[in-house]
Amino acid sequence: MSISKKAPKRALLSLAATLATLAHAGGTDLQTVSAQNTTDRLIVKYKDGRTDVRAANSQGVAMRAAAERGLGMSELKTNGLGAKVFKLNKNASVADLRAMAAQMMAEDADIEYAEPDRRMFALMTPNDTDFSKLWGMGSGNGGIRATTAWDKATGAGVTVAVIDTGIRTHTDLTGQVVAGYDMINDTAVANDGNGRDSDPADPGDWIAAGECGTGSPASNSSWHGTHVAGTIAAKGNNSAGVIGVAFNAKIQPLRVLGKCGGYTSDIADAMIWASGGTVSGVPANATPSKVLNLSLGGSGACDTTSQNAINSARSRGATVVVAAGNDNMNVSNASPANCSGVIAVAAVGPTGGRASYSNYGTLIDVAAPGGEMSTGSANGIYSTLNAGTKAPGTENYAYYQGTSMATPHVAGVAALLYEKKPTITPDEVESTLKTTARAFPATCSGCGTGIINADAAVTAVMGGGTTPPPATTMNETESNNTTGTANLVSTSGITVNGSLSSTTDTDYFRVNLPAGKTLTSVLNGGTKDYDLYVYNSAGTQIGSSTNGAGSTDTVSVTNTGTTTIARYVRVKYYSGGTGTYTLKLTW
Repeated sequence: MSISKKAPKRALLSLAATLATLAHAGGTDLQTVSAQNTTDRLIVKYKDGRTDVRAANSQGVAMRAAAERGLGMSELKTNGLGAKVFKLNKNASVADLRAMAAQMMAEDADIEYAEPDRRMFALMTPNDTDFSKLWGMGSGNGGIRATTAWDKATGAGVTVAVIDTGIRTHTDLTGQVVAGYDMINDTAVANDGNGRDSDPADPGDWIAAGECGTGSPASNSSWHGTHVAGTIAAKGNNSAGVIGVAFNAKIQPLRVLGKCGGYTSDIADAMIWASGGTVSGVPANATPSKVLNLSLGGSGACDTTSQNAINSARSRGATVVVAAGNDNMNVSNASPANCSGVIAVAAVGPTGGRASYSNYGTLIDVAAPGGEMSTGSANGIYSTLNAGTKAPGTENYAYYQGTSMATPHVAGVAALLYEKKPTITPDEVESTLKTTARAFPATCSGCGTGIINADAAVTAVMGGGTTPPPATTMNETESNNTTGTANLVSTSGITVNGSLSSTTDTDYFRVNLPAGKTLTSVLNGGTKDYDLYVYNSAGTQIGSSTNGAGSTDTVSVTNTGTTTIARYVRVKYYSGGTGTYTLKLTW
């Protein structure tokens, strides 16, 4: 038995984060900070088994919390996760609504969780041009080797959900689309004159100056979902236009983004329904999707609603592919790319190096062609589009760039894998894409294991290739001195190689701990005196080991709940000088 030499230390960590500006690389933002930092909805999940009396008390708590902030609140709908979505009578800041949600949870034990229904936004930068070159499909430095994979797989029999702005008719998408759904509940956001319905046609997401917040600029319609759909499954071998990565797959369009973005609750319902789950008031999905493409996002920590919807989709065997974001920052602050169980995608240009706008970090799984139009418009991603500036016009093609354009390349390759192995699991899809990715030919720090290699991935699931064993070590990536920038450790048994460079240095690592699992953290600082702490998702310390120099520190914590939860492991300097350490995490 070891005796601690120090009194327990505690650190109160704030995990709250507000939705920040999405910097659309190379162009003007489609939305402004004011639009992205506010919302007029709140999501509240109540525990099962409430009595009528307790339900009435819950209503009183909610209405009182709103009234104290000068807000009116009425129930809007129940989402696919069984949570109530409340509509406010005006916009409020995300930060204020988080505080309001915390107050409600503190006063009402029947609330399982409460959070703002945040807006998400399309992640791309449009740039019209009429010159076509699909460099991302080929064998160049930035290509995914799809041209050789097509001898083995084309995506036949697989449906890919494009959870986006909807879709426009296009010659190159004729016969490629199955029935989808318009999940936008708010008519002002929908811009089509109604709420949810079975028509996922994109009416345009143009905005007038000031429409998305004071000072917001005007913007033309993006036709974002149509562009994404073309990269995934534009018709092949038809002597016209472009070809999709999985050109014999089917697209299932889900409208969740409209004027001024879209809401988390609508996006969550789209994930659930697309994968074959049940959403109240929406007919059953006759053709569930095996791959979900989310070329969208906002900033901040992964919220409970998104994580639960991702878990729901994965439970039905669907792979969720998400754009990393275009802010040239660590993806740990980009949601839903920082959620557990997704394939987070960074963008490269034709050289195979990281695109200047692409987010990066240890949460990135793989990279794919997203374009680098700062070096020429033809270095973007060319795909199906519409010429209308506001309402729909004639069909056309155009170059866009962004992690939104990289993501459908990965979704398309995932569809190829499902064709060759229909029983493949989401974890197997991710593992195959990561282990068969090829090395970066140019600098791409924090871009995952490499650029996806369609040919090698398909060959691996067919049994014709050797899949490398999973990694057993990883290197710490700075800066990770807060929970918000913690390095994700996604595989049990990984040993982290880290270092503390100063007496004030501290390193955080995040583990998404499954229900019923015990996380064991083992720190070896050699001759240095470094200490080990573990925190829950609220920032409360739940374990520590502060042994002296030369001793190993070990902490074990168990998830006794029924859902996956985040645990933060911290390595902190105490004495003995700067140096290296190893941290093994097992669960």
